[in-house]
Amino acid sequence: MGYIAEGVVTALKLLVRGDPETYSAVFTTLRASSISILASLVIGIPLGFLLGYYNFPGKRQIRALVDTLLALPTVVVGLVVYALITRRGPLGGLGLLFTIPGISVAQTILILPIVISLTATAISNLDIRFKRTVMTLGADRRRTAITALYESRYGVLAAAVAAYGRAIGEVGVSMMIGGNIKWHTRTITTAIALETGKGQFAMGIALGLILLLLAFIINWILQIMKRKT
Repeated sequence: MGYIAEGVVTALKLLVRGDPETYSAVFTTLRASSISILASLVIGIPLGFLLGYYNFPGKRQIRALVDTLLALPTVVVGLVVYALITRRGPLGGLGLLFTIPGISVAQTILILPIVISLTATAISNLDIRFKRTVMTLGADRRRTAITALYESRYGVLAAAVAAYGRAIGEVGVSMMIGGNIKWHTRTITTAIALETGKGQFAMGIALGLILLLLAFIINWILQIMKRKT
């Protein structure tokens, strides 16, 4: 067990000294995951609201499909996106393969069902008398819909946190689309996998600690937002 303790000590030194290779993976992860979470929220919240707020033909089937996509394997997403953006693919001209935007596109596809499903659940869990009560107070349909979204804000925030957590902790898509290129597309998770395989436990532990810290910060921000809203 001594090598583990030694790895932890070395990892702390890397973090304190600002090891360039370690922090390069951190910044790459933050860039890719931030782009993907913003895109998924812009697309997913409206779709989740429509799915949870309105009744329409085929709603149950669409909801079942979205919930099924929650378990979508990352390697399948990576394979599909790779086939689309490779040079021989239909989107090959965009030059997304082995780039941070390419990783973000794949991560957006991966986490979008989380945002849609959890947002729809938050909206549909509102009291069935809510809409009637708000409209009785004089609100029009647009105002009622906005109020419903506001009342479901905690559920929407939880959806954002869950999606971001999966984005920063994902490895399959980042490896397949990014290529794990040092100083360019190497993320925290792909660096951990690579360095651990090489026996470089110190950097792996350092990046693991940062990953845990990021998860803690995300949940801490959520708690602060809950107290202020």
